[in-house]
Amino acid sequence: MSFVVRTLFILSLSFVGLYSAASPFPTEEDANSWFKQYTQSLTDSQTYQLLKQFPKGGDLHHHLSGSAYGKWWYELATNQALNGGYQYFTKINHSECDSAPLFHTISNTTHSKLTKCKQKQYKALNTLSNKEQEAFIHSVELDKPEEGREEFFEFHWQRLSELTQNPYITAQVLLRNMQLYQQENVRYLETQMNVRFMNRADGSRFPPAEALKVITDMLDSEPAKATGVTVRFQYALVRFTDNIEAQLDWIFKFVDANRKWYVGINLVGREDDPRGQPTRFLTPITKLRAQYPAIRLSFHAGESEHADTNIHDTLLLGAERIGHGINLLKDPATYLLMRHNRYLIETNLISNLKLEYIDDLSAHPFPQLLRTGVPTALSTDDRGMWDATLTDEYYLAFTQFNLSWSELVTLSQNSIKYSFLQDEKKEQLLTELNRDLTQFLALIAESANQIPSANSKVQPLNSNVERYSDFICEFAASVCANEGNNKEITRK
Repeated sequence: MSFVVRTLFILSLSFVGLYSAASPFPTEEDANSWFKQYTQSLTDSQTYQLLKQFPKGGDLHHHLSGSAYGKWWYELATNQALNGGYQYFTKINHSECDSAPLFHTISNTTHSKLTKCKQKQYKALNTLSNKEQEAFIHSVELDKPEEGREEFFEFHWQRLSELTQNPYITAQVLLRNMQLYQQENVRYLETQMNVRFMNRADGSRFPPAEALKVITDMLDSEPAKATGVTVRFQYALVRFTDNIEAQLDWIFKFVDANRKWYVGINLVGREDDPRGQPTRFLTPITKLRAQYPAIRLSFHAGESEHADTNIHDTLLLGAERIGHGINLLKDPATYLLMRHNRYLIETNLISNLKLEYIDDLSAHPFPQLLRTGVPTALSTDDRGMWDATLTDEYYLAFTQFNLSWSELVTLSQNSIKYSFLQDEKKEQLLTELNRDLTQFLALIAESANQIPSANSKVQPLNSNVERYSDFICEFAASVCANEGNNKEITRK
């Protein structure tokens, strides 16, 4: 099948097969009507459990280094059997001789090269007191009322520091993500993951290909395969980095040489830094397109509460997906361009709320995009730093914007349709997803005494949800209410 024909086939897959003989509903309208009645009978906790079981397709906007919960970082950094034999030190005191933030974490080799004054400010991570452990864990989570955008961009990543340069830790973080996604009925993860500047335990550089192999060996392992989650990578470039042409040249070359695993490139970082404007990248990217077969682009843009042309300019670079796109409605011409087009907005409700790009969810453009034909899908961004899940994103969208069954299905399908996954695998996942959606709807209809009629009494679907995130228990306390020991934070 040619690429054009295959692409048209993929994009035509929507509700085909969802209302076949396997479904108790002959039409989409019937399914929407029954599903609305059914969910109105559920408690908040039961609704959450239902959405956890809902087949969610994929997560397309996912920073791997931001996806680890604080406790994961501590466990992996102090377990040499899992982290490749590395030892880490973290800063626990302020000093005039060291300007790094508290809980800035470095390797043993880096620590040994510090001045005596600086060394005194650090403590071996595996020797922290219980109180210090808790403080370390919370230092990389945005969980205090006074914390917001500045804390996230200026300090969280500095604290993680050399932890993100360890391929063994990276592999374990990825595996834990896959295992949680399996519990949430997610089939695909397209995560941003870099390997160029990873270090060995002795401080020497890992060759990028060898660092990548550490991670892909994990993906080929039995625990990873058991999750049933397909993983592909994007290579991320911070938009205000120096030597932009040399950086892009290296990234394009590396991605081209590793197309089995890398399916795209992403520009990331704050848009309010003037060095990161999209037009800065137009000339080098245009030159690189003359050297390499097509490499797909998914760039952060429109992550701002102010009107600007960032989304338009990012599309000019050739991006097919836009990360965030919060201010799209403030650029009417670009909004009209994106309606019923090939461009997807990667929506991150919790991130936008936690980083204060919106005051509350009622101000989010998501429902306008979804209901006027701008393709969108829900994703998690840096879920470990919010202590949230993809189910949380679906719960917020469903409960705040009164989503129909058809809209839930569209969001799930979009997260596979608009992925950069290789075409044959994409077809496979879409077929499997549509099958799962049909079976899911049939299952909940069966649980409600097999009667999808207007006068039927429906019963809630039972579930064995065992854990809730800190985010959802704060945002929607009724979800976690009266759950006893089941109210465990996800990072546990």
